[in-house]
Amino acid sequence: MAGRKGQSTVEFILAFGAILLPMTFMLIFVSQLLWVWHSVNEFTREGASYASSHCWESSGQNVVDFMRANVPPMVMGDQVQSGPAQISVAYFSQDDTGQLAPYSGGGDCSTSCVPDVVTVSISGFQFGSFLTSVGLPPITVPNLQASLPMESAGFNADTPGACVP
Repeated sequence: MAGRKGQSTVEFILAFGAILLPMTFMLIFVSQLLWVWHSVNEFTREGASYASSHCWESSGQNVVDFMRANVPPMVMGDQVQSGPAQISVAYFSQDDTGQLAPYSGGGDCSTSCVPDVVTVSISGFQFGSFLTSVGLPPITVPNLQASLPMESAGFNADTPGACVP
């Protein structure tokens, strides 16, 4: 029995190094990935909500500017502001058959030309965390999009015809 001193210590070190430590890092990594995914998804919904209640611009630049100025506190949020992540805004109208088609209304926001639906999407967002520091490529989050019907279309109820940009 004298030669078996320290056996449990060696077994613990082997189990910790081979199982517990990698599982701990995996749990942290997956939790952070899901947090970022949820944050980007919720951010996309917030952009669609903003777009549905503000005047439409054919380029959607007012929505993109709003989203870039209001990125929630999240890991790698700077990708949306100036990085590889792209924000797209598309407006649609319903045709006579009820199908959605790209909106091709007039150039300016007015009460006579309002799209029916807006879709905001974020593509190219990459989650790297500590992966890039160990030489692995970042994980690209799938394209996320949110569609909402146009609400007030940005028209001020107090001042008829006045548009909120």
